[in-house]
Amino acid sequence: METIKVQNVAVSDLPWIIQHDPSKCTLCGSCVAGCTFNAIKPVVIRQSVTVSEGVQPNPVQKNEVRTVIKQVASLTDFCRGCGMCERVCPNDAIKPVLNPTPRKDLLSRDAGPIKRGGRTNLNAMHTLDKIVVGRISQMTDPSLDANRHTFDIRAPFGRVLDSKEIPVKVVDGKLELTKKVPPVRWIYPLIFSDMSIGALSTRAWEAIALATAYLNEKCGLPIRMASGEGGMPVNLLKSDYLKYFFIQIASGHFGWNRIIKAMPYMKTDPAGVLIKIGQGAKPGDGGLLPAAKVAEHVQAIRGVPRATLNSPPNHQGLYSIEESVQKMHLSLNAAFGFRVPVAIKCAASATSVAVYNNLLRDPYKICGGFFLDGIMGGTGAANEISLDHTGHPIVSKIRDCYMAAVAQGKAGQIPLYGGGGIGLTGNAAADAFKLICLGANGVFCGRILIQLLGCIGSENGRCNSCNTGKCPVGIASQDPRLVKRLDVDRGAQKIVDYVLAFDQELKKLMAPIGNSSLPVGRSDALVATDKAIADQLGIQYAC
Repeated sequence: METIKVQNVAVSDLPWIIQHDPSKCTLCGSCVAGCTFNAIKPVVIRQSVTVSEGVQPNPVQKNEVRTVIKQVASLTDFCRGCGMCERVCPNDAIKPVLNPTPRKDLLSRDAGPIKRGGRTNLNAMHTLDKIVVGRISQMTDPSLDANRHTFDIRAPFGRVLDSKEIPVKVVDGKLELTKKVPPVRWIYPLIFSDMSIGALSTRAWEAIALATAYLNEKCGLPIRMASGEGGMPVNLLKSDYLKYFFIQIASGHFGWNRIIKAMPYMKTDPAGVLIKIGQGAKPGDGGLLPAAKVAEHVQAIRGVPRATLNSPPNHQGLYSIEESVQKMHLSLNAAFGFRVPVAIKCAASATSVAVYNNLLRDPYKICGGFFLDGIMGGTGAANEISLDHTGHPIVSKIRDCYMAAVAQGKAGQIPLYGGGGIGLTGNAAADAFKLICLGANGVFCGRILIQLLGCIGSENGRCNSCNTGKCPVGIASQDPRLVKRLDVDRGAQKIVDYVLAFDQELKKLMAPIGNSSLPVGRSDALVATDKAIADQLGIQYAC
């Protein structure tokens, strides 16, 4: 008998256990072919069975060789619980079951580098769930009819000048500008967050882009989508639809060579430029695109070889936010002739207010927005240690920044947008409304879009393998076989339907408090059911 090696990994150590019923299995091989993680394999076993082959009962004990489906006990090829085997099995003979007592988290650290990717495991209570709309009309009906009233649901994107700073004079009884003013775009307060071509599959990115265009062209909702770091397709850069997209530049500067070359051929200006300094779920930890996801089209767009791509956590040559304002903002504004708003995206942290104050004092008046990303922002490009233990929840930082601007008499001059956990517990419209009442001009979200496209990951450890390039539903993979699993048209339709529902729900919340436009800063409409939250945010407490 072989010596037992207690350090070896057993199936019971893994987070998911495959349950296989041989009596139902026809050995069609669909489950093995459908598993992208190689977590199961067909094996031949010797089994003692009792059979009766005669006309009359005559039990006989004999050994038979049978083919069964066996789970692989490995820290690299382990089951992620995606359930793809269960979906493709015609006889319901196999399924993954969550292991209540795994050792995998500890063992994976012992085996080598800590795994990158997956969702945050921050299980703290969602702050926005402890806030309710407490100020409503005392009339029989709400002060506004959500179904029949006209609402102006628009948010500014671009530097908004103080009334005393607007360079106007009266000429022949008409107001005329004496010099150029910063460009301002009025957009919908929900922005599709930045996710790059490379991080997403071509079909997933195309589905979100298609939904963006449809919402603008057919539904009249000026939704904007951020391209993500890594460039954009040249055909899109040269099309009329560019006006619905924020072009993002980040620390890696990936993809900007193509963007610069396409500028002379652009039919329209982009909706804006977004400079990403950091992300909330991985502050100080640059993104990582594994070589497995750097497909040929990604290489072409980014101008890189097939290699693992690390994003440096800060811009080369930039050592402070002041330098960012002077160099990045000024140069990118100049690149588009000062016609396009340029915004900055940072991770929420204890220094967020200081950064926002510096931007408010910018003498050039060219910062078009401040995007603040909280710790609960989903990402597939960070270490688990970063996801779980670095960053700051978004709610209090948005409130702090807004109150800092109010104290200086500069509220609204640089629009605030918050993200990271919007819709985490199911209702993005309610979360957005509450964040707007606390001072945000709008919100941005990405995880909801991925879920609408068919992501099966969960906070309980299901799948969460965005970083592997083996996404079983074809959203975060560049494998052509897996990408084909995603239906672009159906995914785009689901996003459109969700945004239309979001719009209706936002109106349902605006109506009772009597607002026909966005209630930015109307914290008097909110009530907290937690005393600590009420004290921190400066809103009413109700028990």
